[in-house]
Amino acid sequence: MSHRLTCHCGAVELQVKLLDGLNTARRCDCSFCRRRGAAAVTAPLDGITIIKGEDNLTLYQWNTNTAKHYFCKTCGIYTHHQRRSNPNEYGVNLGALENVNPRDLGDIDWADGVNHPSDK
Repeated sequence: MSHRLTCHCGAVELQVKLLDGLNTARRCDCSFCRRRGAAAVTAPLDGITIIKGEDNLTLYQWNTNTAKHYFCKTCGIYTHHQRRSNPNEYGVNLGALENVNPRDLGDIDWADGVNHPSDK
C-alpha cells in the first residue's frame, strides 16, 4: 500500500511505500528528533518517489553526516530522513501522511537515540 505525503504548504509531495504499514511507527529521543517531535514510519530506500517539489526540499546533516534529514524550504515541515541507525531505510513523517492521524495509533514506542548503536 502506498501513501501520499505532503508538507504543510503543499510545495512538496511524495509517494511513499512503507515496509510494514503504520506498524513501524516510533519516536526517537536523540537531540534532534526530540526537538523535531515527529513520529516516523519506515520505508525502504526505493520506497519514496518525489512527485513534486524536489527543488523545494532542503537537507540538514550534523555530527557523523550519516543521517540525511529533509524539510520543505517554504513551510519547514520535516518530510523524511535517511536513517543513521539503518542507512538502507528512510524514516517518514507519520504526521505528513495524508489521511493518517498519529493520535489514532495510541502510544508510539520510543527508540533510544541518546545511546545510539553507531556510537558504540
